[in-house]
Amino acid sequence: MPTRNGNERIDVRKTYKQYVGGEFVRSESGRAYRPDGAINVPRGSRKDLRDAVRAARGAFAGWAARTAMNRGQILYRAAEMLDGRRTQFVELLGGGRPARLELDEAVETLVWYAGWTDKVGQVTGTVNPVAGPYFNFTIPEPTGVVGIVAPETPALVGLVRRLAPALCGGNVVVALAPEARPLPALTLAEVLATSDFPSGVVNVLSGQRKELTPWLAAHMDVNAIDVGGCTPDEVAEIEKAAAENVKRVVKMPAGELSPHLITAFMEMKTIWHPIGV
Repeated sequence: MPTRNGNERIDVRKTYKQYVGGEFVRSESGRAYRPDGAINVPRGSRKDLRDAVRAARGAFAGWAARTAMNRGQILYRAAEMLDGRRTQFVELLGGGRPARLELDEAVETLVWYAGWTDKVGQVTGTVNPVAGPYFNFTIPEPTGVVGIVAPETPALVGLVRRLAPALCGGNVVVALAPEARPLPALTLAEVLATSDFPSGVVNVLSGQRKELTPWLAAHMDVNAIDVGGCTPDEVAEIEKAAAENVKRVVKMPAGELSPHLITAFMEMKTIWHPIGV
């Protein structure tokens, strides 16, 4: 493309970064890899993972304390922002009708779970009959820091369908982008950064799964991990590491939208209260 003085304009290539603690950062090691042979993508390290978990833990109390309605508003805002960048994401996903359908599914997923934030307590909670002058309630509460290993395909909606239910229930997330197709996930982080999510609620790392997942599974401050993007051999290794710190391991069904996926990352708390007090 010629510039005003008639010279050819140099194309400015995009620099992709990880999203940690509300900021876009390079890998602390300075390493990168080229999944498509052309674009440099940060190769996250163990230190990057620790930083992301620390940021998520710091954001958990504030996010869990927000009203369900407010969390729904923020998830809906993310859907708006994602839909507003339709052209960019369709191109990232390869163009054509399949890319448009995947983007539509990702937007629909965010809207669907935005509507569940203020309903999941009523659907999954209950009043339990007890023999005594007490009320006994079961109430769902967020687990805490959730690690997500995103599936390789579909690169965008596969991650969104794992992020949305965890965030809907009041959890915070450390997500590993698909190793072979990380660009939709790293660009989704730009959407989330402009969607009113507090810093640290969502963190997105890129890199090699074999390098990052063992540390994610073994980290003592990660409360649950979704292994939907892992192979059976990887799942076995993660379960072994997670057993040492009593971490919940969840493999979410592909393509399903369900309130039960929200409670997969929630704890059921039982409360006793005397009648008449």
